[in-house]
Amino acid sequence: MTTSLWCLVVVAFLPILVSFTGAYFKTRQFGKLDNKDPRTQAARLEGAGARIWAAQQNAWEALGMFGAVVLVAHVAGADPGKAATASLVFVATRVLHPIFYAANLDVLRSLVFLVGLGCCLRLVQLAASA
Repeated sequence: MTTSLWCLVVVAFLPILVSFTGAYFKTRQFGKLDNKDPRTQAARLEGAGARIWAAQQNAWEALGMFGAVVLVAHVAGADPGKAATASLVFVATRVLHPIFYAANLDVLRSLVFLVGLGCCLRLVQLAASA
């Protein structure tokens, strides 16, 4: 399995890991997790908890984009070394994104989002030139 595909596996688990942090904030704010209606409870979160919830949603969205471009690059036969570099940088941005989101560092959060987007565009470019 290529590095890019391993990165895709890692990115697939990141939203779930972020949800554990969200569970902490739900418990802290509400005293318990509402497993019968977790989305309504999440919608009532405030502060860092609300930002973690938003980061989790963004992580799911990023997974779709990254998954698509990694698979396109893989099928097209893009250079595996260059694809690996773009994929590893993308993983780094997705690890930093919820940290910056929770810490309310909006400029850094937006910056790592844009770098991650650039990595996806790079994978498309590598696929197109393969």
